[in-house]
Amino acid sequence: MAEEKEPKETKRKKTAVPDKPAAAAEEALPSPAEIRAAKKAELVAWTDRYGLSTEGKVDELRKRLLGFVAKRAEKPEPSEEAKPAPPKEETKPKEKAPPAKKAKKKEKEEEVKAEVHQARAKPALDARMRRLLSMRAAKNAQRPKFRRQEWFRYQKFGDEWRKPQGGQSKLRRHFGYRWNLPSIGYRGPRAVRGLHPSGFQEVLVHHERQLDRLDAKKQAVRIAHGVGARKRELIEKACDDRGLRVLNRMVTE
Repeated sequence: MAEEKEPKETKRKKTAVPDKPAAAAEEALPSPAEIRAAKKAELVAWTDRYGLSTEGKVDELRKRLLGFVAKRAEKPEPSEEAKPAPPKEETKPKEKAPPAKKAKKKEKEEEVKAEVHQARAKPALDARMRRLLSMRAAKNAQRPKFRRQEWFRYQKFGDEWRKPQGGQSKLRRHFGYRWNLPSIGYRGPRAVRGLHPSGFQEVLVHHERQLDRLDAKKQAVRIAHGVGARKRELIEKACDDRGLRVLNRMVTE
């Protein structure tokens, strides 16, 4: 018998298989909010799915997953060459400012340049006076606040110091569990007593005539409270001419 011919295999046409998008290939990662709200069973399942260690407590699993998600989220930025060039914006012709605005700008710039900071006048002190002033400042910092006896008990009492007069007063008799009374040990050096913190001797001034005999190296002016604005301006101008420092200069804005 003649040999039976085997049927020829029909060739199938090859069709190109479309590549899966990267977003579909990668599984959707859980968000940080979902990781924080998930329970231990879900956390263990996620760590097992992504090949992470499943040992540890819930906080450790959450930290592990959050670190993994953060690393996945960080993708390398495309190089500057690969980035498309941004579209060019249409440049509009600049409108010329009117001459009045330019003049105002120039005036403001000149005012700023003219306002040069002038340092405050300082007294001429020797080394001994400077040492005593620093010693007084240290004493003031260490001195406690002396309050009236039982200032906390009655609302009508203020914080102002009053000497305790009661016969049975524990504060007057210096009992150890009471606070200290004002005493001579809290005072500062006598040579700098009553001076301004800068070292000037304060002189109260009511009118311009009192400025004639003042020494600008040792004395400073404090204008009295009752002096009006007009006379205060005159006193301040006279002090500037004589080089005297005004401790309570009028504030003008």
